Amino acid sequence: MTATGVLDFLVDGAMSGQLAGRDHGSTVSVILVDTDEPGAGPRLHQHPYDETFVMHSGEAEFTIAGERLTARAGQVVVVPPWTPHKFTNTGTDRLVMTNIHANDEFVTEWLEES
Repeated sequence: MTATGVLDFLVDGAMSGQLAGRDHGSTVSVILVDTDEPGAGPRLHQHPYDETFVMHSGEAEFTIAGERLTARAGQVVVVPPWTPHKFTNTGTDRLVMTNIHANDEFVTEWLEES
């Protein structure tokens, strides 16, 4: 992909993947989540930049700075820099969301053991 190209997130019939903006001349990085696995999601972590979650379908429970909230299709969740957070697929529908990292590369501090 070039800086003006299009990245294809369709891999083996499923939508998923990530794009580090720096590799493509962008100032943001993107992760596309597409799963029907109950309980799927990353462990607690934080970034030195904002992360914005755009919910396309399904439902996820977010833990943000110790507070829990449920987000559904059509909603947007914004997590400020250096704020511990994680999410879990909790709905009965397929979870599809776009996670936008306000940085040209992924920088993650993991706060829980795997």
